Amino acid sequence: MGQMNGSNNDEYVRLLGAWPSPFVLRTRIALNLKRVPYEYLEEEDTLNSESVLNYNPVHKQIPILIHGNKPIRESLNIVMYVDETWLSGPPILPSDPFDRAVARFWDVYIDEHCFTSINGVAVAKDEEERKAAIGKLEQCMALLEETFQECSKGRGFFGGDNIGFIDIGFGSMLGPLKVLEKFTGVKFIHSENTPGLFHWADRFYAHEAVKPVMPDIEKLVEFARLKFNTSIFK
Repeated sequence: MGQMNGSNNDEYVRLLGAWPSPFVLRTRIALNLKRVPYEYLEEEDTLNSESVLNYNPVHKQIPILIHGNKPIRESLNIVMYVDETWLSGPPILPSDPFDRAVARFWDVYIDEHCFTSINGVAVAKDEEERKAAIGKLEQCMALLEETFQECSKGRGFFGGDNIGFIDIGFGSMLGPLKVLEKFTGVKFIHSENTPGLFHWADRFYAHEAVKPVMPDIEKLVEFARLKFNTSIFK
């Protein structure tokens, strides 16, 4: 699990990423779950990185997983690739086709609604816009609380007894959520309103595949202050 030294063989794994990115975090957790040795390459300036432009000329975004000389792009796509390529460690996606479809649906929902709402709170131009974005984010949490109860079937994770596809998709957003909680004073995951998610988050943070790669919250707070130069972060 974790870093590896250089090699030229077809199985050599590299990951281009940036430490604050929740999408890069997804890939790192998936690799750790499968106990895949990899080299992590921090890209500080992704827009002007020659490696990023070379391996992802269309979107020019991270994460990029390079397996041998084959680049795989987009975080959820990478997680599925990791699950299908390495059979070591627990399965990330369910084996049942319906359950797989459900897991994929919710991870797309998390990106299209939860992540966009997190950004919406951060870049809101005024208080009215910010309140609307907070309201949408609270709706996302309520729906994911219901989803957790349905998918976990009384066990510790969305994926059951171990971290699965939805856990990775949503768990990668816990850092940005905690940053927003610090600046807004709103508890999006709360022991009373979202008890399932509240206890799930503790288990997720403590998992051996997550703990070594989860960004420090105070570092994320400082990063947010620099990235989003708005009143919410001052």
